[in-house]
Amino acid sequence: MRLGDLALHIVGDGGFRLDGGAMFGVVPKPLWERRKPADERNRIQLATNCVLVERGGDLLLVDTGIGDKHDAKFRDIHAIDGPVRLPESIERAGFRLEDVSHVLLTHLHFDHCGWNTRRDGERIVPTFPNARYWICRGEVEHARRPSLRDAASYMPENWEPLFEAGVVELFEEEAEPVPGVRAVKTPGHNADMCIVLLEGGGEERAAFLADLVPTTAHLPYPWVMGYDLYPLQTVENKCRWLPQWAAERRLLIFEHDPDVPLARLVEERASRFAAEPVGEPSAAEPVGAAREGG
Repeated sequence: MRLGDLALHIVGDGGFRLDGGAMFGVVPKPLWERRKPADERNRIQLATNCVLVERGGDLLLVDTGIGDKHDAKFRDIHAIDGPVRLPESIERAGFRLEDVSHVLLTHLHFDHCGWNTRRDGERIVPTFPNARYWICRGEVEHARRPSLRDAASYMPENWEPLFEAGVVELFEEEAEPVPGVRAVKTPGHNADMCIVLLEGGGEERAAFLADLVPTTAHLPYPWVMGYDLYPLQTVENKCRWLPQWAAERRLLIFEHDPDVPLARLVEERASRFAAEPVGEPSAAEPVGAAREGG
């Protein structure tokens, strides 16, 4: 998919599951389960949709999935599956791990940065040997001293080896590792998470939503995750960005949606959007009104 000077490839790290109640916060289960059915352990199916961006001689990867450094208990809790993991997905897109020149991380939760590193015998080393890794400075500072509430989401083996290797680029509010690929700090899920805006100079533009809107089921303004440290800021940022993206007909990339990774928004009426899947012949899929769930 081309956006002017940018070429996009969706690559993934397989599926996983998280508790549905945690994923939808105060939204009652009878409402969210109609959109995301839960299994016998109350978990919903999620994806790890990452993006490779080509521009000239650069190849940039946005987020790196869950990785393969976890024990059997962790894999069972999160139902990590998928025969094709991120390295294989990148190879299927026609690239080698050595081709990646930049890795841009929206934040450092385990499901967004797991393939930053890999095991090499007794060592843990960068997975992408020729890449610079771009991370918001505030996110690194918090990851090193997380709160009791979110400490389980941070695994130092996913980023500390990068600092030891000297391959990290820290930024403050925004970063543009490659022209047309811009990370913008968007608080809510935590204080320093970023979304990524993709603008290659053509009419088509895109946005990678990270955990601002993890799936199309989270489009209603008050449908925010129980994982969010600052849920009111999440709502404020959704109110800021979603109407703009709907008006622009911007292509949206939903990082955790296994069914609709790519969509455009249609505003049906004030504060109510529908996700129009890209490449799907079906009509726009209603995703709920803002008044539902709170």
